Amino acid sequence: MPLGRRVSKDVAELYEADRRLADEYEARLAAAGEAERVLRDAQGEGVPEPELRELTREFDKALTSVLAAAEAAERVAMGPKTYATDAQDAKTRRAAEISARKAKARPSVRPWTDEVDRLRTAREVHRFGYRTRPGVLA
Repeated sequence: MPLGRRVSKDVAELYEADRRLADEYEARLAAAGEAERVLRDAQGEGVPEPELRELTREFDKALTSVLAAAEAAERVAMGPKTYATDAQDAKTRRAAEISARKAKARPSVRPWTDEVDRLRTAREVHRFGYRTRPGVLA
């Protein structure tokens, strides 16, 4: 007989997928740092606009990727009790939402919450500062 809290199979699968994604956080963060370095070097060298735009997109993709890994790590730190799926009834989903809100206040989760906020801010600053998608000229 297994000890510990039982979770449904679909929640266990989501938790395991998040755990695997969270394990890739360091590698994705390093890739984002490298993409930023390449972009900044290209800006300093006066690279033509089409190449610079492609490097800007690559950096945006790298930031989005590392943000996804950090969010997964935050969910893993909060635990499987905080996962809500469409297959659950409304009462169970609401209990998971409340558990997630409570878990964000735990000291073990707080660093990941701060990291997610930092990465989200960095991505938005990048998107506002550099055109990552073709825009319409007014």
